[in-house]
Amino acid sequence: MRSHHAGHSLGSRSAVLLLALVFGASSLLAQAPPTLADQQEIINSVRAAAVQAVNFRQGDIDGFTRARANFTQDGWADYLKLMQGFLDAHGAPTFTSSFVPSGKSTILAATNEMIYFRVPGTLVQSNNVAKTTYRAALEVQAGGNPVRIEHLKQITCIGASSACQ
Repeated sequence: MRSHHAGHSLGSRSAVLLLALVFGASSLLAQAPPTLADQQEIINSVRAAAVQAVNFRQGDIDGFTRARANFTQDGWADYLKLMQGFLDAHGAPTFTSSFVPSGKSTILAATNEMIYFRVPGTLVQSNNVAKTTYRAALEVQAGGNPVRIEHLKQITCIGASSACQ
C-alpha cells in the first residue's frame, strides 16, 4: 500500500512539474520579442485600421465610429478628444477626411508590448465650403493582445519637413 501511495505522489508531482514547465515555457514564448515578420504583420494590420479611422464622410456617424473596435478604450477616448470641435451634437464628423498612404511605415519605437510608427501620405479634408490637401503622416502607437490602437495622431507638414516621411 505504501509503494502505491508513493508512486501516486510521484506521479502527481511529475504532473505538476510538467504543467509548470508547459505554462512557464508558454509564458516565456509569449514574452519573446516579435520577429521582423511579426512586426511587419502587426504594422500592416494596425496601419490599415489607422487609415480606416481617418477616412470618413461628413455626417456619417456609423462610418466614423466603425473604427472604434480597432482602438483600446483609452485610445478611442484620446482620438475623440483630438476630434473635439469637429463632431456634431450626435458625434458625426462635420467634414470629410481621406488619407492615402504614400510610402513605407517607419518604426519610431518598439518593445514586446507596443509598437510606435509613422505612416506618410496625403490627407484631404473637405466640407460644404472648402477642400484642402496636405502632405501628412499618421503617428500610431499600438499594443495589447489583440493588438489595438492606443494613440493615433495626424500630422500635417509644410515645405520640406521630415515629420511626414
